[in-house]
Amino acid sequence: MNDRPYNILFLCTGNSARSILAESILNHRARGRFRGFSAGSHPKGVVHPLALMLLERMGMPTEGLRSKAWDEFARPGAPLLDFVFTVCDNAAGEVCPVWPGQPMTAHWGQQDPAGIEGTDIEKINTFREAIRVLERRIELFTALPIASLDRLTLGNRVRQTGKS
Repeated sequence: MNDRPYNILFLCTGNSARSILAESILNHRARGRFRGFSAGSHPKGVVHPLALMLLERMGMPTEGLRSKAWDEFARPGAPLLDFVFTVCDNAAGEVCPVWPGQPMTAHWGQQDPAGIEGTDIEKINTFREAIRVLERRIELFTALPIASLDRLTLGNRVRQTGKS
């Protein structure tokens, strides 16, 4: 694609848990090749405290994480996006803004840990499972030889990663 880091936007409805987790995980593992961002179609305005707590315990970056609307990334001056991944089924079904640069899109849906009812341990375990799934998908994605794949093959591999 080019010499700058690849910009990836993770989307969900509330931008309080899954997309925030993915942003932090990618930025932790990026090694200068990728920059992660997150946003929501209807942001809650706050990051879920369990997301922040677990990311901090794992040594992942939390500075600057905030719940924000996806239209921030469709405005002039926003980072040029290379990939946009929806991590919830609701956001995947919504009409997204037009993203500058025509980024590749894929759906990496998974259960919302912020919506789980139960004991504190059950909630923490649900967040840990979300982190585990996102880490695996991000690991597979960042291992792809992006520059050497044609767009069709890359698109298929990226979509397949979301099913892993």
